[in-house]
Amino acid sequence: MTEPIPPKINSANHPSHQQFASSLEVSQLDTWRIFRIMAEFVDSFEEMAELKTPLITIFGSARTPLDDPYYKEAETLGRRLAENGYGVITGGGGGIMEAAQKGAYQVGGVTVGLNIELPREQQPNAYQTKSLHFRYFFIRKVSFVKYALGIFIFPGGFGTLDEFFESLTLVQTGKINRVPLILVGRKFWEGALRWIEGSLKESAYVSPDDLELYHIVDSAEEGLRYLLECHRFGVTGTVRYDI
Repeated sequence: MTEPIPPKINSANHPSHQQFASSLEVSQLDTWRIFRIMAEFVDSFEEMAELKTPLITIFGSARTPLDDPYYKEAETLGRRLAENGYGVITGGGGGIMEAAQKGAYQVGGVTVGLNIELPREQQPNAYQTKSLHFRYFFIRKVSFVKYALGIFIFPGGFGTLDEFFESLTLVQTGKINRVPLILVGRKFWEGALRWIEGSLKESAYVSPDDLELYHIVDSAEEGLRYLLECHRFGVTGTVRYDI
């Protein structure tokens, strides 16, 4: 074992040595933060409402290198979506996000980057026809889902898993209308799906019907065929106006 448990703490960084704002100051800051949150919602809603192209959200790792097969598949997917009249929404960063937007951008497609301020990793890619910038993750996540007619999830880390499971939960609980949730890469996802279909289902934490809420494919072309089949008789946005 390389480090003790619990880990050693630098006494200089212990909370007791930090100067915290008083409860009054915190309360005042929270009040102003509400206005900043409202402004970010309003700005993003107005920006996104200008887009008339049907949009597909694509999630995946910002760390995927250019020579990775999934980068190539994401680039192909972006191009094929644009060729079929769809626009692409991503988080605006590198890796899978860059690849999908590059593919769409190079054939004249609409590409929306929902960029966010992060300490590291997030550098806006050069393939965005529309760029939005967010301070808050939760507002950004609303825009990912609110304007999507389908969602593709490529391999990724904690952020991608969060985006997949939140989208899945919103569909499962009926908080949004059902749209295609398409996982790309059987080899990557098989462990997670085995856990869902085994541990979660066997423990009755999910129902058998819940396992039908997502679809898994191995390639961009396979995913596009499934999406087009789902949209063959029309499309439905995610927003429910009855709740």
